[in-house]
Amino acid sequence: MFHLETWRVAIDALRANKLRAFLTMLGVVIGSACIVLVITISLTGSHYIIGQIEGVGANLVYGQLVRSKSVAASLSDEITLGDMSAIQQAIPQVVAIAATDDWPMAVDIRGVAYPIAAIAVTEPYLRVRNLALAQGRWFDSDDMRMRSKVCLVTGHLAKLAYPYEDPVGRPLRLGELKFTIIGVFRERVSTFGQSEVQRDSVLIPFALARMFTGNDIVRTFYASSDRPQDVPLVTEQIGEVLKSRHPPGAQYDVKNLASILAAVKNIAEALTVVLLIIAGIAMLISGIGIMNIMLVTVTERTREIGIRKAVGAERRAILDQFLIEALIISGSGALAGVAIAVFLAALTQSLLPPDFSVPVPWISVVLAIAVSCLTGLVFGYLPANKAAKLHPTESLRYE
Repeated sequence: MFHLETWRVAIDALRANKLRAFLTMLGVVIGSACIVLVITISLTGSHYIIGQIEGVGANLVYGQLVRSKSVAASLSDEITLGDMSAIQQAIPQVVAIAATDDWPMAVDIRGVAYPIAAIAVTEPYLRVRNLALAQGRWFDSDDMRMRSKVCLVTGHLAKLAYPYEDPVGRPLRLGELKFTIIGVFRERVSTFGQSEVQRDSVLIPFALARMFTGNDIVRTFYASSDRPQDVPLVTEQIGEVLKSRHPPGAQYDVKNLASILAAVKNIAEALTVVLLIIAGIAMLISGIGIMNIMLVTVTERTREIGIRKAVGAERRAILDQFLIEALIISGSGALAGVAIAVFLAALTQSLLPPDFSVPVPWISVVLAIAVSCLTGLVFGYLPANKAAKLHPTESLRYE
């Protein structure tokens, strides 16, 4: 009952100074809202960037021959389909591998020649590169075996060639050859022209291109590992397989996206730490504000403290009363700050595309409330301890 009485006295004291309590609470509101928003923005941003990179291929390993402008590569240095088979047989962690070869060409659209990127691909290319089919179908084994003159085009090229018609099943003249469009594709995550896929690109069967070029040279290959943690090992092993199958002087550039993912995570973590430091400074300022106001309150209520001690209140009861007041201010401010942060996150979500979500992590809410309450208790202890140590006789004589 005495504990409940202490809470009642503390609440009544705050009610008697509503404006002062509210102004003291503002710092806590801002600080707790900052903590929630900082963690939300940091996690959302890093998850989005990582998701974009993983959309290209989280388990992706890619490589090509290092070509020197001064020294022409010999035929024995070139990567071939035989190398692709050797890699898949030698490395069990490789679940799929795709070969590509690309070169600039022109497509004839209503008598006008448009420059495009022609890309010869093997059948696993769709899966390994994580492409999306907007219309039609992908190459099947019959297309590859029969060297069918079929192709897939990017969405922009499809609209350019057939702006008012369904492009699937329509002809497309590529150089001197006439192809049939069987599908429209796109990258799930845009690489902004940094890969072989450009805005206007045409995919054709690798076997068909091989028939015209007379060789099975692979310009760029993509391998997909079974698990993300296998990527570094697969990258190293692919490099060793290529070196073992070619002359010692040949150099191959075999890379993966793991280093980019690690860099993004490090940047996100560093940004989170910096923003949390800023939020911590806001909480420190609010804590100092609580301490200052509580010290003023103790001074103003010296006679009240003396009367309570004179009628039998123990030192612990006075200490608890002022700590409870500080806890109520900081706890209420934390709840208000969390509510404001959640509202701002929901408001932001309504302005963003549907596929971009801004969830408020529960850990940010718990952390904001815990830090705010701890700030109130830590900075409220000095005034509370000062009040508890006041002598009853001196307190009653205080004017």
